[in-house]
Amino acid sequence: MLTVDFTRFPLAVGDRVLDLGCGAGRHAFECYRRGAQVVALDQNAEEIREVAKWFAAMKEAGEAPEGATATAMEGDALNLPFPDDSFDVVIISEVMEHIPDDKGVLAEMVRVLKPGGRIAITVPRYGPEKICWTLSDAYHEVEGGHIRIYKADQLLARIREAGLKPYGTHHAHALHSPYWWLKCAFGVDNDKALPVRAYHKLLVWDIMKKPLATRVAEQLLNPVVGKSFVAYATKPHLPKAEA
Repeated sequence: MLTVDFTRFPLAVGDRVLDLGCGAGRHAFECYRRGAQVVALDQNAEEIREVAKWFAAMKEAGEAPEGATATAMEGDALNLPFPDDSFDVVIISEVMEHIPDDKGVLAEMVRVLKPGGRIAITVPRYGPEKICWTLSDAYHEVEGGHIRIYKADQLLARIREAGLKPYGTHHAHALHSPYWWLKCAFGVDNDKALPVRAYHKLLVWDIMKKPLATRVAEQLLNPVVGKSFVAYATKPHLPKAEA
């Protein structure tokens, strides 16, 4: 399940990509399949080990084109172990809402992104997320949980302040918003509640089968209750005199 829309955020074969806070690796895997040179970075050692195993399995299965590379590594988003201007593309998906120093993370992403490079940032959307916070304190008051809810204009202002130029936005995963509302209403750790189990089965079916009816429904509902807000931006080239 991808949050970044690669029709709006195209990759070229050979692009050097950083998936920052990669988690289970969903965007890193897609970039690898598209022929990129991918670095998947996360502070969670267990998840990085799993991502590395999947990269190896993809290579063995021939899922990535010749020349594509993939590396999984532990790292700190506030102190990236890369030189300036290292990447053509940076993706950070559902991460910034967890980090107190979001301006610091943006500064590091801008530092390692090449001039002319592209960045995709996704965060929980304000409306659906606010409902979750209202329904359940346990949803966000956990170690490593969500510490803020971004409004769209607030995130875009942060992006501009960091020196990036936004060029597009959209919302994603409308069908997932009701699932999290149910989880919050019945208890975030209560997976046995009938409405939660039934809706989870629906989501799994949708992800596996991708039926036309749910794809159309989600497209229509995304502007209204999309769970994620997605912003795309570029790092401007320096003026010739400054360069």
